[in-house]
Amino acid sequence: MITEILKNRFFQNMTRHPDLEWEFVEARLSESKEALEVLRLMEESGGEPDTIGIDEKSGKLIFCDCSSESPAGRRSLCYDDEALQKRKKNPPKGSAIHQAQEMGVSLLTEELYRRLQELGPFDQKTSSWIATPDEIRSKGGALFCERRYDAVFTFHNGADSYYSVRGWRGYITL
Repeated sequence: MITEILKNRFFQNMTRHPDLEWEFVEARLSESKEALEVLRLMEESGGEPDTIGIDEKSGKLIFCDCSSESPAGRRSLCYDDEALQKRKKNPPKGSAIHQAQEMGVSLLTEELYRRLQELGPFDQKTSSWIATPDEIRSKGGALFCERRYDAVFTFHNGADSYYSVRGWRGYITL
């Protein structure tokens, strides 16, 4: 059951959420069967979801993918369906945005990606697409992040590009 997996992960990784009590998290989870289904899908695709604290603006609990590398079940994808349609030669199996929408999550923003990286080293061998501002996407680009040399980097690429080591990380709030 996903609740047990989340509980075990919560206690194994207390540094991600030192100010939270499991009872508070469990209460939030019990309020939303939809969130539990989304978290189950995140888990099944290799995301290892865990809470990284409270969103200061909304007061909501943030759950995001905390797998050490970009989730294995979400790699080799271009950024969105528009890019997928434009890719005529060797198209990938899908897009990050489409998969995220199907799962009911959002791609991490650069701010959330950097917040995650403050909690430990992630994406040291992979990279992850992140939510891209419209002004960049409208020109054909998309953003991704990775961690190298103990630093977090934000890069750009054509939205239609895809690599076996680039995936995406998602999050939900509740």
